[in-house]
Amino acid sequence: MVSEKLIQGKSIAQWEKEFPIMTEIRTLKETAWINPGKLPFEQAAAACPLTMSDIQDASDRLDRFAAYFRVAFPETAPDGGIIESPIRKIPAMQNCMEEEYKQEIPGELWVKLDSSLPISGSIKARGGIYEVLATAERIALENGLLHEGDSYEVFDSPEFRKLFSKYSMAVGSTGNLGLSIGIMSAKLGFQVTVHMSADARQWKKDMLRSKHVNVVEYQSDYSIAVAEGREQAKDDPYCHFVDDENSKTLFMGYSVAALRLKKQLAEAGIAVDAQHPLFVYLPCGVGGGPGGVAFGLKMVFGDAVHCFFAEPTHSCCMMLGMATGLNSEISVQDLGIDNLTVADGLAVGRASGFVGGVMAPFMSGCYSLEDSRMFHLLAELADQEDIWLEPSALAGMYGPVLLAKDPVLSAYPARSGIGLEELGQATHLVWATGGSMVPAEDMKRYYETGKQA
Repeated sequence: MVSEKLIQGKSIAQWEKEFPIMTEIRTLKETAWINPGKLPFEQAAAACPLTMSDIQDASDRLDRFAAYFRVAFPETAPDGGIIESPIRKIPAMQNCMEEEYKQEIPGELWVKLDSSLPISGSIKARGGIYEVLATAERIALENGLLHEGDSYEVFDSPEFRKLFSKYSMAVGSTGNLGLSIGIMSAKLGFQVTVHMSADARQWKKDMLRSKHVNVVEYQSDYSIAVAEGREQAKDDPYCHFVDDENSKTLFMGYSVAALRLKKQLAEAGIAVDAQHPLFVYLPCGVGGGPGGVAFGLKMVFGDAVHCFFAEPTHSCCMMLGMATGLNSEISVQDLGIDNLTVADGLAVGRASGFVGGVMAPFMSGCYSLEDSRMFHLLAELADQEDIWLEPSALAGMYGPVLLAKDPVLSAYPARSGIGLEELGQATHLVWATGGSMVPAEDMKRYYETGKQA
């Protein structure tokens, strides 16, 4: 007789009795969850070890590197060497979804186009590139090549590349983080190894290899790729491992997006306050990118912003971890879920315990959606707004519909003291996490699948 699998000493049946949402997750239903542990901002911030000064420190570092980016990546020159993406109002998409789902979406629908971020074309251009820069700065200072007051243009020089060639960078990735780490590290002169899970798209592996990055492929999922990368790097003092599951540096790099967004919203005439709430929907894999962005947004906008993580039904590890309080101590595989999804960047079975712990008092909630819905929304966005994203980037697009219509999420505004008048003045911001670098033939296939869905 085979004994029943225990999770932290309890059977799945015991866990499901305590947390009924686990049954919905296990049976692959599209599911929504409101965070009962969310605290008023001031209370949550007072207990958090990370602060606005940490975000400002990361922002200042990126500002110092602007001179380097203007030279090394001329496409960043028009923005002064700052890696940033635009926001855009998408009324045609809003009308389309309202008609299709027979539900008004109060307020205005906008999209944050991290899909068009320079260099690596995804949200990972924030945290991933930032951690490489922070590492390069530290090495340059320790070796006496960088001095206070130097222009960071010096990083684009033979002398600096020679120094960095003695060091290596390593990361485990489903795709986009590997692209950002690989492209940035190789440009600076580091030796780079990207450990890629089976979910990673072939074009991403091919692009990395074209940049002389060593790509190690695994027939298993993300967690194994990360574990292998971490193991191979641990005994090498000249190798820096970018730990997507636990890195505070990555997290802070993502958080800088909030400072940039504050300026963009102000320039667009969009108020964010108690009378004008901001709802943000973030595709979520292991949690570092969306967690860092959401943390920054809470630090900037406080109780006026409400952040939701969006995940595939086959990989909703963050909702599982946060809802049970187990965070990284439980995986979707523990429930017999295969962790297979077309949303490669979200194909993660075990969430970051670091992110789950930090964000527990800040997050508004999570929801999951099927791959077919992401494909369908992909095709609709292309038709309505001529915006082309990869499937994972559409996970956030379903959020505004759920907030208006879903039995669980539609209760959130009233529970949060947001009335109908305030809802009508709300801004819904969908974080589009990637897509501009997808090859045309792959994008065509995504679109055709979406039209059929």
